[in-house]
Amino acid sequence: MELRSKGGLFKNYWTEDILAEVVTNLREDHPSWDGGQITAIRDGITGAMSGGRVADFVIDGSYPGPDPKDQHVHAAAMACEASYLMTVDGGFRSSTIELDDLPYEVYKPDDFFVFVDDSWPYIVRRVTAEQDKYWSAIPGSKSLAQALRDVGCPSFAVRVLQHLCQLPAA
Repeated sequence: MELRSKGGLFKNYWTEDILAEVVTNLREDHPSWDGGQITAIRDGITGAMSGGRVADFVIDGSYPGPDPKDQHVHAAAMACEASYLMTVDGGFRSSTIELDDLPYEVYKPDDFFVFVDDSWPYIVRRVTAEQDKYWSAIPGSKSLAQALRDVGCPSFAVRVLQHLCQLPAA
């Protein structure tokens, strides 16, 4: 969606630390995958978010959450002046954090994508059509809605189904 809106919706930012966590989790979840599979996913992520790398940030102790391992995420969000932080990390939802005091809004992925659909439904519909065409051509692939449900985005999956119902028949 970021690519289709030419950065008008939002900009994806990432750090090497965050990407290392993703790669570590992929390896833990899929210990039998070949190195090339992990590398292809990593390269796909960095390619899709080119220009969004936050190479330097200062961990200054301002992160109010309980897990010191989350300081790097907060510091990177501060460095790039993020408006939104999308995470499933429970540390950013802790009762010790006053979310209104943070300079960015914290969203779970499902909630963020619903927010994007509320704000820019025409972009979501366009991307939904493109993704449906792409994945439908791959034998044995999941439907978009099922894939979204499988990754914890059930509300956005409903939105995608609604967009699919509004698309002209192929």
